[in-house]
Amino acid sequence: MLSVYTHNGSALERRPIESGGEPPDDAIWVDLVSPSVKEDKAVENLLGVAVPTREEMQEIEVSSRLYVENGARYMTATMMCNSDTSTPKTTPVTFILAKGRLVTVRYDDPKPFAIVEHRLGRYCDPEKTSGETVLIDLLDAVIDRCADLLERTGAEVDTISHDIFEPETPTSQYEYKEVLKSLGRSGDLASKIRESLVSMNRLLLFLSTEAETMRWRKDRRAHLQSMRRDAASLSDHATYLSNKITFLLDAMLGVVNIDQNAIIKIFSIAAVVFMPPTLVASIYGMNFKTGMIELEWEYGYIWALALIVLAAIIPLALFKWKKWL
Repeated sequence: MLSVYTHNGSALERRPIESGGEPPDDAIWVDLVSPSVKEDKAVENLLGVAVPTREEMQEIEVSSRLYVENGARYMTATMMCNSDTSTPKTTPVTFILAKGRLVTVRYDDPKPFAIVEHRLGRYCDPEKTSGETVLIDLLDAVIDRCADLLERTGAEVDTISHDIFEPETPTSQYEYKEVLKSLGRSGDLASKIRESLVSMNRLLLFLSTEAETMRWRKDRRAHLQSMRRDAASLSDHATYLSNKITFLLDAMLGVVNIDQNAIIKIFSIAAVVFMPPTLVASIYGMNFKTGMIELEWEYGYIWALALIVLAAIIPLALFKWKKWL
């Protein structure tokens, strides 16, 4: 799908381009979503630059993601997608700055695009809005989105930590599984956020260098430096969250082991306690007439029962004296 954004008074208006149509010359932002070959050709004819394929966007080398070609700046970043669902994922998005216009190529729908589209659709200064400013707005929205996701993940991790170390009720095996699943989801999300932030930091470093060549205004370059600092600090925070999740995972497994050991301890004590009575009962269950004088006693049965009870009490008393119970 090919869409262009053009000035309409004090706002940017989105205009879908039908397959085979040509983008207008006054387009500020050209957005390609899962583009067809015809749509790629239309953009290439408009700007005179090549549009990277999906396979090229997925390459992880820095030289394949950040480069200059025919006067156009190509920047590919990894962005979060479906982060509000149970199956978050990352997706590559390419930004191309050419002839004062911005071209974005993507195969998913990251939320920052909808945020920026809504914002610019309400108001933007026609004299100051260009492909560069739209790019900065998009990058700013990506960093803000990562910050929001880190805050949400941090709150979830704090809740999990409370459930592990200060449970309000005894935790069952089913709840242990749910806690482990929650930790896994939080860890997966934190790692994907960090991957996105590292990618954004590299892109911002490249763009800051190219801003000198493109002779951007001083305030715009200062804004880029501010976004770089934000991305670096958020990346550090994502690393901290990942380390905390790893600690909680180890603690959770330790709690599970302690509970399992307690159960095994109960069975071990029960086996030891019932072993002497079983031995006594086995001896008197032989029913030998010769040599077993207790069989002729009037109170032999009571004697055997008392001996069995005493054989059970002595190990329990010993365990309590040793403070094993």
